[in-house]
Amino acid sequence: MSHMNTNENAQSAENNPALTAKEWMRLMMAYRQPKLFRSLFEIGVTFLPFIALCVLSYFSLNISIFLSFGLSLLAAGFLVRLFIIQHDCSHGALFKQKKLNEWVGRIIGIITMTPFSIWKRAHLTHHASSGNLEKRGIGDIHMLTVEEYKARSPKARFFYRLYRNPLVMFIIGPIYIFLIAQRLPDKFLRKEPKYWLSALGTNLFIITVVGTIIYLVGWQAYLLVYIPMVIVAGAIGVWMFFVQHQFEDTMWDGDEKWDRNEAAIFGSSHYDLPKPLRWITGNIGIHHVHHLNSRIPFYRLTEALRDHPKLVSVKRLTMAQSLKCVKLKLWCEEKRKLVTIKAAMAG
Repeated sequence: MSHMNTNENAQSAENNPALTAKEWMRLMMAYRQPKLFRSLFEIGVTFLPFIALCVLSYFSLNISIFLSFGLSLLAAGFLVRLFIIQHDCSHGALFKQKKLNEWVGRIIGIITMTPFSIWKRAHLTHHASSGNLEKRGIGDIHMLTVEEYKARSPKARFFYRLYRNPLVMFIIGPIYIFLIAQRLPDKFLRKEPKYWLSALGTNLFIITVVGTIIYLVGWQAYLLVYIPMVIVAGAIGVWMFFVQHQFEDTMWDGDEKWDRNEAAIFGSSHYDLPKPLRWITGNIGIHHVHHLNSRIPFYRLTEALRDHPKLVSVKRLTMAQSLKCVKLKLWCEEKRKLVTIKAAMAG
């Protein structure tokens, strides 16, 4: 019956080319229900290859450091996918039971070095305010408007450009976030004991697991396998998050004009990746659908595109197009698009 309803909704949507963002949001409700065995299967086909690749990378050190490095890079892809599973747990999307989502998220958080409760709070805040110029600063990438940038001192402009530099954004930044920043709660959460418990509890388990691994294999081997993996996984993760909202024709508005559904579908990209990359990144590139309804399990996002082909072209970004996003650093309220600093200062 539910499959029939989904097909009927899809046919209705395709017969109506002028659906509003709110109507699209309602249509996405049909994909919310997780499938228990599918969720368990996705965890298995992600976690088991990840562990296997880590082990193979370690033993390959005796054969070739380059072979070990290559296997570590493959493991990084599965680490990204584990993070997407944890991300789905934060939305309560992977299982019907709230406690099951939370415990799976906490366990994966030890591997991803991401305290679950802290990540969940910051990320849900991001969803509740995405595209709102008045509510930037929590769970998002720091971005200034053209006027804000022009009003900054030369020193402040320099540090903003430094922050948005690709080397800082995608290499240094992820290392700082995952290895240092996430060891304590975010500043806005430090008054609440449960977030300290989340951070310190995760840290304790990380120390225990890492200490055990180092005891068994030695710190040199651990670092040779781990460092390439965490750098690559962190870079991929931040890159994915970056291109999902920092693209030329995204959408930002102040409080008076901001609409959550409009911001969801028009302020989030459809990062149209090749199938292997879409799989390893847990379909998170179908981000406009995810923001329309964050309770959709990641493995059902492709169903929404299949049933509603019109969504494929909405805010679509190819890999080639996404590379140009790196140069876009300021939101121009007049032109209603992201622009380069050079273009902003010339205007």
